[in-house]
Amino acid sequence: MGTGTWWCVAAAVAAWAEVLAAAVLLRARGRGEGGGSARAVPGPEALALLRGGRRAAVTVALVALHQHGAVAAGRKHTIRANGGPGRTRDPVQLGVHRSLRNALALRALALRPEARRAVDGLRAELGRTGLLRPPGRHRAARLLLAAAPPTLGAGLLAAAATGDGPGLLPALALGAPVLLAALALLRLPPATRAARRLLAELRERHPLPEQRHEVTDGRLVRLYVALYGDPALALFLPRFSRDGGLLDRRASGGR
Repeated sequence: MGTGTWWCVAAAVAAWAEVLAAAVLLRARGRGEGGGSARAVPGPEALALLRGGRRAAVTVALVALHQHGAVAAGRKHTIRANGGPGRTRDPVQLGVHRSLRNALALRALALRPEARRAVDGLRAELGRTGLLRPPGRHRAARLLLAAAPPTLGAGLLAAAATGDGPGLLPALALGAPVLLAALALLRLPPATRAARRLLAELRERHPLPEQRHEVTDGRLVRLYVALYGDPALALFLPRFSRDGGLLDRRASGGR
């Protein structure tokens, strides 16, 4: 076996080590995952975070604030504060409201420091209960997976420099499986299997109503928005959602 072939094999082994280490990090369970004990159902902002990420959690917080008269739709598909936050103690709602010193579009609002810190705190809490992959481990795993292609590339370059590499087809046979494995792991959602099972159970117990007047409880409205996103927004809060830019206009053809 020539020196170039050894470089390719060594690079493939190193890339596999990175992928396997990432897989271990992504499979690491929080304290609340697994087991058969009953689990308290998280609040609407947490459920939205599990379903759709940061923007979904901020959207549910805005729905709650709107129900209390604390925010309203602004100009050009923005959200503005409409007085104080009321008596809410929810950290995400408070962080979102503090971010609205000026009217902001939803995308910009979700990135404001106060809102980001509040959602990150909720994310860390869900990571400890096993519903989200722990954020630190998730980031570390993604860094390891991102390092796999350069590791392979360095081996191929070193093999090419020696002039006695294994050739294109053997190199592809060595590199393609690890790249496919890295891609598959990169596509894993932050929500764990336990979270996806919880969301499915809640959707089964709470199917989206056909008529708005069937639901009069504001908390239930937030639950539906957390579980279903845009369809629930369009059903229960059509004007606020449209004027405030909460609906995904890409999906509806708006941009």
